[in-house]
Amino acid sequence: MNIHEYQAKAVLKEFGLPVSKGVAIFKPEEAEAAAKELGGPVWVVKSQIHAGGRGKGTFKGAPAGAKGGVRVTKSLDEVKQFAGEMLGQTLVTIQTGEAGKQVNRLYIEEGAQIEAEFYLSMLVDRETGRVAYVVSTEGGMDIETVAHDTPEKIVTFSVDPATGVMPHHGRLVAKTLGLSGAQAKEAGDLTTKLYAAFTAKDMSMLEINPLVLTGDGHLKCLDAKISFDSNALYRHPDIVALRDETEEDAKEIEASKYDLAYIALDGTIGCMVNGAGLAMATLDIIKLYGEEPANFLDVGGGASEEKVTAAFKIITADPQVKGILVNIFGGIMKCDVIANGVIAAVKAVGLQVPLVVRLEGTNVEKGKEIIRNSGLNVIPADDLDDAAQKIVAAVKKG
Repeated sequence: MNIHEYQAKAVLKEFGLPVSKGVAIFKPEEAEAAAKELGGPVWVVKSQIHAGGRGKGTFKGAPAGAKGGVRVTKSLDEVKQFAGEMLGQTLVTIQTGEAGKQVNRLYIEEGAQIEAEFYLSMLVDRETGRVAYVVSTEGGMDIETVAHDTPEKIVTFSVDPATGVMPHHGRLVAKTLGLSGAQAKEAGDLTTKLYAAFTAKDMSMLEINPLVLTGDGHLKCLDAKISFDSNALYRHPDIVALRDETEEDAKEIEASKYDLAYIALDGTIGCMVNGAGLAMATLDIIKLYGEEPANFLDVGGGASEEKVTAAFKIITADPQVKGILVNIFGGIMKCDVIANGVIAAVKAVGLQVPLVVRLEGTNVEKGKEIIRNSGLNVIPADDLDDAAQKIVAAVKKG
């Protein structure tokens, strides 16, 4: 789960980390009061969307050369003007794609005098099972570009969970950033508190870009992006309360209500599969035969008829879907349950696109019989290769 910048900074502030003062607003008329509350003389008006590259982004319909989604001003009138220009508009960045994201909230933040910009992030290193730090002097830039062009400017290290963060980790961060004296001490304190926040809140990613050295010689988190481990959210009702569903795909939200593993993709063939490995193989073979999957959907090993029906409805609700492939290997999941779920869903929402069903495993003959006797226009398949070829041919034909 992702949260907005202003929410991320509030979380960091709980752990004593240095962040700028700011006020979130949802209506243009709230901008002036927010700016006056901060006092100025410099304000930053920041679009709040779940995507990076906001400063370089452009608003749909804005004239060429118009300012981006993050703007600095010394004028109260401009704070009001910018709020009116940004709220409710669609911001397109390198991470949103051409569709962009609508800006429904802004963060009015006090300005900062910046002497230097750094990059610092934390994530879970899947290879070592440890929390890792990524540190660079090249803050404010796309870290992917830095990694490609000047990889020597990036330092990474992981923390042994048996010991937790140690003083030498902080010293390494300070050395990497070229800090000494009191600033090095601040870097050590920052490193420790970030680790505490990361582990206490079950984060999966924390990025501060830029981490800045201010004019008065102190470190400050000028931006913050946080992603949380969705599997651990039951432990953090305070974090769940920060969820902004307008930033998420409506189909994925609906899928989460039924505990379905669903991710929307850009293709035309909707997939309903049980088991993550089989689902990935299904996506791969669809691509092999020249089409693109419209989703990843794993109904799990013990899905009920209700869950299968919900999954089918979610797939058919996607206007991009031109065909559907149901690929089930019945172990714990029984083929007759899948068959009944598919029939119930088709009767509820109708079937406007080709449907290929491949069943194998527990109660497979019963499942096939249910499909045959349903009167549905279903294309049967003997195995995965056969199923993929048939759905791709049906989509191309239609």
